[in-house]
Amino acid sequence: MVEETTSLEVLRVENLYKSYKSGFIPRRFPVLKGISFSVHQGEIFGYLGPNGAGKTTTLKCILGLIFPDSGEIKLFGQPHLFLKAKEKVGYLPENPYFYEYLTAREFLNFYAQLFPRERMADKNKINELLHLVGLEKAADLQLRKFSKGMLQRIGLAQALINDPELVFLDEPLGGLDPIGRKELRDIIVNLKEKGKTVFLCSHILQDIEMICDRVAIIVGGRLVAQGALTDLISEKVLFTEITLSGLPRETLEGLGEFVSVRGDRALIKVFDENKLSQILNLVREKKGKIYSLVPRTETLEDIFVDMVKQR
Repeated sequence: MVEETTSLEVLRVENLYKSYKSGFIPRRFPVLKGISFSVHQGEIFGYLGPNGAGKTTTLKCILGLIFPDSGEIKLFGQPHLFLKAKEKVGYLPENPYFYEYLTAREFLNFYAQLFPRERMADKNKINELLHLVGLEKAADLQLRKFSKGMLQRIGLAQALINDPELVFLDEPLGGLDPIGRKELRDIIVNLKEKGKTVFLCSHILQDIEMICDRVAIIVGGRLVAQGALTDLISEKVLFTEITLSGLPRETLEGLGEFVSVRGDRALIKVFDENKLSQILNLVREKKGKIYSLVPRTETLEDIFVDMVKQR
């Protein structure tokens, strides 16, 4: 069932089915099995699933790159194949291929020519995009000299060349180092602040949890959960992690689960609040030292792993 909401829908997918033929004697293999969800204006929507779950197939159906067996897809209230609806869309595929002998500026200029002149009237548009993705200094460098992270950035700039209202990003954070991931996350959040809607396919759960307003989880071609992160993730404390020193291991036996021991420091998980109090009293009595005490609540990763295992 698709969620009801008072905010404007920019994308609605209803009862989507898709299968492929394969084998010497062709047999149909279902990939999408009745997918339904909606995306609302101005939000970052995370579409999660393990490899082969059907994320990219869903995205290709929405964009009209492949055709579903059945189901309905609407962009901005119109059928998804209408050109008027597609004009408001930007797309960065998971493994984009760019002509590598173009410079970044030439590359963006080429894509700009694919759109009506009135939409590209501002001569500073390309410079603004290069600044947005942090590639001003590489504007005249050929793409073949770009790193993985730089190619992701120029790909994102390409997806924004027509100033879209809805941006589809397929695994944009894959293969990036921690700094590159943070910078790309910041760009995505900046798009939301400018009123854009972002549809983000990913399996990097920590990033999704940081920036997404709502998520849908697909496993084996079916949606197993969807909604706001605050509704999906419980705030109940699952356990508490304590890093301490000054107590022999045998003193702590039975009070918690040892995670690691380095020198005189021990990291332990405590699942019982009463035992947590016992450990704190022991530390005071033995004049030990506590370096950190961190309650751990349920995370998106916990939900995701549990749902994948169930399926």
